[in-house]
This record gives sequence, C-alpha cells and structure tokens, in this order.
Amino acid sequence: MKILFISPGWEKGRLWGELAFKFPTLSLASIAAVTPPEWDVALLDDNFEKIDYASDADIIALTAMTPQAPRAYMIADEFRSRGTTVVMGGFHASNMPDEALTHVDAVVVGEGEVVWPRLLSDFRDGTLQRRYQAESQMEMDSIPVARRELFKGKRYLLTNTIQTTRGCPFDCEFCSVTAFYGRKYRKRPVDNILKELVQLRKSNSFAFFVDDNLVADRKYALELFAGMKGMDFKWLSHSPIDFAGDRELIKAAGEAGCVGMFVGFESLNQDSLAAMGKVTNRAKSYLEDAKAFRDNGIGILGSFVLGYDGDTPAVFEQLLRFCEEARIEAAIFPLLTPYPGTAVRRRLEAEGRIISNDWRDYDMEHVNFKPAGMSVEELQQGYDWINASFYSFTSMYRRLFKLHRSVQVFGPMNLGFRAALRRKCRVA
Repeated sequence: MKILFISPGWEKGRLWGELAFKFPTLSLASIAAVTPPEWDVALLDDNFEKIDYASDADIIALTAMTPQAPRAYMIADEFRSRGTTVVMGGFHASNMPDEALTHVDAVVVGEGEVVWPRLLSDFRDGTLQRRYQAESQMEMDSIPVARRELFKGKRYLLTNTIQTTRGCPFDCEFCSVTAFYGRKYRKRPVDNILKELVQLRKSNSFAFFVDDNLVADRKYALELFAGMKGMDFKWLSHSPIDFAGDRELIKAAGEAGCVGMFVGFESLNQDSLAAMGKVTNRAKSYLEDAKAFRDNGIGILGSFVLGYDGDTPAVFEQLLRFCEEARIEAAIFPLLTPYPGTAVRRRLEAEGRIISNDWRDYDMEHVNFKPAGMSVEELQQGYDWINASFYSFTSMYRRLFKLHRSVQVFGPMNLGFRAALRRKCRVA
C-alpha cells in the first residue's frame, strides 16, 4: 500500500511564498520514520512540485500551519472527490480539528508518532476513525531518525534539519508551540543526537536545529555542544535573548560551530514584553546581549512582533535604528497574529478585536485585529516600511559591513529576503 505525504505550498505574492530558499518539512519525514515497512512512502512538496491528483496512493497525508490550511483543504477536497482517503495533522488541524474534518477523512491531533501506526492499521482493517490523539506524549528516546531520503532530489537549500527537544518552559501569549508540544521541556538522549549528526555530517557541513529553544536545559546543552565540538558543523537554531548572559554556554555554542540563532527580541517596550509573557527579556540590555552573540561568532536572526498594545506609529523607526545600532544581522517583523490555540487569540476574541478569520492572511504579513495604538492601515503600512528599510542596501551595509564568520550565512539571507520582498511587491 502507498502513502503520499504532501507539504502544502505557500501562496505566491506572500513573503514566505516568494523566498527562494526552501526547507523541508521535518515532521513529515518523522512520521514516515514510524510508518510500518510494508507501506511505500513518497513525499511531494507543493511549493515546487506539481500534484498528480490521479495518484495511486491509498492515503494522502497532509500537514499545515494556519496560513497553509486553505491550500491544504483545496488539495484534500480534490483528492477526496476522486475517492482517495486524506488524513491531516500539524498545528492548524490540531487546534481546529472540527474544521479540518469538513475536508479530510481523519485528523491527527498533537504529536503524531504515537498514533500513526494505529491509524494505518485501522485503515487497512476498514475501521478508520475520524480523530486520533495520543493519550501520552512521545517518549523522546523512542523517536527514530527521520527519513531524510525523502528529501533527495528536491530543491531544498538544506536537508540537514534535526530536532533534539520538544516543548518550551515559557508560555508566550502569541506562541502556538506550547499548545502543541506542552510546557514540559523534553529531550532526546544526547548520544542519539550525536550519532545522527555523524551521519548528517557526511552529506553537508551545515545543519539547522529546529528546536524552539535549544538551550532551555543548560546541562543538556553543554553536553550536546561538547559532543559537537570538532565535528566541523556550521549550524543554526533558536535561543532566547538571555542566552547571551550565560558566557560559558554561549562560548560553548560558538566553539561547537554555531553561526546563527533565531532570537525573539519581540519588543523594545518592557511593558509590552511583560504583556507577551517574555519573562526573560530585558530591553535595556539588548545592545550588550547582541554584542555577546557576535563576540562568540554567532549572528542573530531577530524577531520583533508588531502591533502590541504599547506600539504606536513611532515604533517602526525606533526598531530600525535599534537593529542598525545593534548590528542585527537579519530580522523578521511579524505582525501580531492571533493563531488558533493561543492566549492572544482568546484575549482579542474576548475584547471583540478580531477582524478577519481568513487563514490565508494569518501569515504574519497581514493585520487581522484592531490595534490599540494605531489604525489598521498605519500598522500595515509600518510593517511594509520597516521590511523595505531593513533590507535596503543602506541598512545591510550598516549592519553587515564588518567581516564576521556569520556573514557567510546572513549575507545570502539578507539578499534572499530582499529579493523575496521585491517579488512580493511585483505580484501585488
């Protein structure tokens, strides 16, 4: 029997749809890894591959984040119209299972590895259920190596993606990670990770750890970094800004080959940070913190959420000046987006401030709520202005002029974002 895993594409004319560099969906390769061997599996990426709706696959398996959900539903509807069984998991289906079930035959809620073999067994027996949800979370020492061979021959910038931990001890108001993985910070055994990295190193010296917070457990992170030292990897991941304050840990990361971290600054306003639940962020130390990253050879892909209640039209110029002063190598400026399952959505719904439930616009590029400190139009225009300004050649020069080992990653990243923004404007 056959399974076709499909990763829905991002819509053209949107930033993420226009980015030339694409990364594989590790979750689908992870689900493929717990698929019984009697099943033939294949992967199709809708971003750059054409879907054959006459496929002889017995099951179509979809995953989607919220802005991808409409495309996933279109794909599901077309396959089901031809009599093919479609199942769906991922962040959006887990938070909106009843909605998803109007388009698919079965939904997997939460982490799928535990229930996936049972779903396949039920399908073969003709007893497929509508909803599958594990009673317990996946044991981290039981997670098999993802089937990355499914990525071969596809137009991915990098296939060396790996996950070492799940969950986050923090509970930021706007984040959907906690709703999906929980607040308990769970870790794969370091020995398992190092063995997997040895194999990954044979194909590429670059790697990306998809963990939402790689350094939440200091002892674990130090052990991992010590094991990676000498592997000659150049790698990136996610960390909180207070990572900069642990000089031993950040030095160990740099020595292990870290060249970049996604860092959630989120705001320069301490009151806004408190409202978000960013308990470890201290805006007054941001400049010093950014220098600590750079001093250890680690560049920063910063995140700054736009539209919190403390934001006024002045915030855009303030953020740009800060990024240039701090020499933030790259950044995204997501508009506050009330994703299903998040605390911020519950709050904005209670306040009557949600103005759109068109999931296509939940791409962090469109305003879907009524801001408190400015109009919808001012927020949208400010978002467009700061992206264009940050990725102008003038700003890139100010931020990247001095040579640094992370420029090998962040130089192309800046050019990639600039090109995507320009293509997005042309499509619009």
